[in-house]
Amino acid sequence: MNDSKLIICDVGPRDGLQNAAPTLTPEVRAEYVNMLAATGLPRIEAVSFVNPKRVPQMAGAEEVMELVERAPGVAYAGLALNERGYDRAVACGVDLVQYVVPLSETFAEKNQGTTVEAATEVGLELAARAKADGVAFAVTLSVAFGCPYDGKIEATRVITAAERLAAGGVEELMLADTIGVGVPTQVRELVTGALGVGLQVGVHFHNTRNTGYANAVAAVESGATIIDASTGGLGGCPFTPNATGNIATEDLVYLLEGMGIETGVILEALFEVSRWLSAQMGAALPGLTYKAGGFGPIAA
Repeated sequence: MNDSKLIICDVGPRDGLQNAAPTLTPEVRAEYVNMLAATGLPRIEAVSFVNPKRVPQMAGAEEVMELVERAPGVAYAGLALNERGYDRAVACGVDLVQYVVPLSETFAEKNQGTTVEAATEVGLELAARAKADGVAFAVTLSVAFGCPYDGKIEATRVITAAERLAAGGVEELMLADTIGVGVPTQVRELVTGALGVGLQVGVHFHNTRNTGYANAVAAVESGATIIDASTGGLGGCPFTPNATGNIATEDLVYLLEGMGIETGVILEALFEVSRWLSAQMGAALPGLTYKAGGFGPIAA
């Protein structure tokens, strides 16, 4: 792959915090985003424009965006699950609106209070609005590797959804292993299939069953150009049983850099962000590299 096109997106301020305790204030969340921007990350999922009654950790998205100090070369993304969320995101000046289409009916109902078809229709409508508004837009296919309620998701269902979204004007697609059940063979099949319909393809892995990093390597080798990860591996869906964190951003960067893939991210700066976040959370984070440090000879 051409690693110069690889985009690492830290989703910690959204996906990392949405299921976490304690709940951080908008001021602290903005500080978190600013610290991440200073590491050289090209994209940050800064906020979520969802109902604060359902996800109180994401309340105050407008305040966060107002306090963020925009860094050149960094794209600030926001999650929106409906038209109201889209309107809020655009009003805040996000660089990228991210939308979610679930691939199982039970997950669609529990996570978004909708159906797969209805979610798809809204996604296509928002894609058209975003194009007219000149705003970047991406769709995440959630539970693309398996659903906690409906079980296995066939690859044909994922590719059919990708084809429909591509035909409707969506250009960027994220394949999400929302519950961390995927394995590299699935990753290769889905990434290759989605690329085949003409989409820019990214991946979002949770490390619930310790396959997230193997999946990330398989995705990059298969041509994915966007990888989501979370500071210190924090995260988990509040509507998924036994949810655990994402792959850790600093662990991913260490892995890719060790493979000779340039990320443009300052690893030591990421370590500092994870240590800071651990202090904010009052507990150690799941990631490992921020504790162990980078690799180099120890002075005698």
